[in-house]
This record gives sequence, structure tokens and C-alpha cells, in this order.
Amino acid sequence: MLEGMSYTDMAGQVVSLVALGFCIVGFASKRDDRLMVLLISANVAFALQFALFGSWTAAVLSLLVIGRIILARRYLGNWQVMLAVLAVNLMAAALTWRSPVDFFAIAAAMFGTVGMFMLRGIPMRLTLAAAAVCWMLNNILIGSVGGTLAEGMVVVTNFITIFRLARMKRRYPEAFAKLNEPGS
Repeated sequence: MLEGMSYTDMAGQVVSLVALGFCIVGFASKRDDRLMVLLISANVAFALQFALFGSWTAAVLSLLVIGRIILARRYLGNWQVMLAVLAVNLMAAALTWRSPVDFFAIAAAMFGTVGMFMLRGIPMRLTLAAAAVCWMLNNILIGSVGGTLAEGMVVVTNFITIFRLARMKRRYPEAFAKLNEPGS
């Protein structure tokens, strides 16, 4: 398998495994703020991975995810800022579009933007899981084994955390409410 890979492709695989580590730790966290910080680190690695694979729409949209995370933390629930972020993502996608494969990166960006701006807790994680499935399909189609594994692990880890949060909500409703407070 590695025999046919260029050094650039191998570097892309290694970088995607670094992103995998950030994603697992982030989605295993019950704290939304910690999840957001770790997702910033993961998206730097994902953007580099996509650039190494020549998937420019995915690379640019991954970099825009970083700005989206920062803006969503500051402007939670703000429709105008969310719509501006969606517009910037669509413009970037239009400028970098190369093939129908890029559709999956665009869908992931849309799911992630709505989830991070408008949702918290379990609903946010469900929307981020949909985004991860789109990123996983993108990675499969560009041939990124590490990226596919990373997004698959994001989906699994995310659903485990959703289960844990749902169980916590049933057992300790007052503690669950504190997890969703800004700055918690």
C-alpha cells in the first residue's frame, strides 16, 4: 500500500493521524469549550492534510472552520454572523471547486456552521456528527486513509459522548444544565 504513495501523500496520512488525536480528545470531552479549542487544532492539521492531497476546497474550508469556531463561541445564536460565515464558505468553495467530490466538504462546512452557531450539547454534537460523515466521505474519495479513520473515530467518539451526556442528563439534570452554560 505504501509503495505507490508519494512522500506528499505519506505526509498527508501522518498529518491526518495527528488530527485524529485532537478529534478523539475533543469529542470525548463533555465540555463544549474544550471541544472547540481541540477542534481548532485538528482543523489546522486537516487543512494541511487536504493541501497535501491537493484537495483545495477541503483545505480552505478546513481553515475557515477555525474562524467559524472562534466566531461561534463569541456570537452564539447570532443568525447574521452565521449567515455571513455560510456565505464566505460558499464563496471559498466556488473559487476552489475542482470536482463533485468537493460537495462533501461544502456539506460538512454547512452542517458544522449551523451546529456551532445555533446548537449546544447533544444537538450540536449530532450536527457535528453529520459534518464528520461528510468529511469522511470526502476523505474516502480523495484516498486519505488517515483522514477517513480520523472522521470515523470522530463519529464513534461523538456518539459515545452523546450517550454519556444523555445518561448524565437523566441522572443529574442540574449538572447537565451547567455544562451548557457559556464559559462552563
